[in-house]
Amino acid sequence: MKKSAPTLLLLLATLVAPAFAQTPAPAAATASAAPASQKVDASAAIEKNDPSGKFQKMHASFLERAKSGPIGVLFLGDSITEGWGKAPHVWERYYGKLDPANFGIGGDQTQHVVWRIENGELDGIHPKVVVLMIGTNNSGGHTADEIFAADKKIVEMIRAKIPETKVLLLAIFPRDARRNSEGLITDAAIADAGKRMAAIDRANALLAKLDDGKNVRFLDIGASFLGRDGKIPWQIMPDQLHPTAAGYQLWAEAMQPLLTEMLK
Repeated sequence: MKKSAPTLLLLLATLVAPAFAQTPAPAAATASAAPASQKVDASAAIEKNDPSGKFQKMHASFLERAKSGPIGVLFLGDSITEGWGKAPHVWERYYGKLDPANFGIGGDQTQHVVWRIENGELDGIHPKVVVLMIGTNNSGGHTADEIFAADKKIVEMIRAKIPETKVLLLAIFPRDARRNSEGLITDAAIADAGKRMAAIDRANALLAKLDDGKNVRFLDIGASFLGRDGKIPWQIMPDQLHPTAAGYQLWAEAMQPLLTEMLK
């Protein structure tokens, strides 16, 4: 039975972080949930599903970063956002003077970002812009409508917590079939990638409607990562999901005009 948007939002608000691998396999993106009416012991769920403690440590580090000094631009998302560490020279060139902060965690789905916001990651900070991209890890197990509803909830949470902050909502980046351990692309991988991209494309079309021309701006830079054949070059995303330093350069260049406008 298809869930209504309000029911979905309540459900997502109770989900807690079960999959924290830097590059999760499709099955690792599945999240466990409790009914909206049932109280969830978030700490117990995180401990159970995060044996390395990575998620909890990163969440704690973000809380400390919020206390350590001003944040002018905040990047919020999953491993693609976390991966800015691959391109420190690009990060410094474009954002170094903006008091930037990176709150990206590998493996995160939309519900994990909801939990992080509910547990203090936006408390006490006042960035001019939040750059948000989240949802690719949901594409294996959630519909486009569900991804959109969750992203919409996150945008609303940001605006409610820090209303003076603008949101630069990025379209979910393109992805494609990944090679297996033998370097081969299987029919199953092709089918999975096709299913995921169908959900992502539909979700992006819905997300574009959240652009109000002022406080929330939507930007789709997906084409920047594609070659002339419409495919993702391996040198840009070797696993067809996570950008290399060259990919982050493309991201920075494509986003800079709108980000500059929003920072004024």
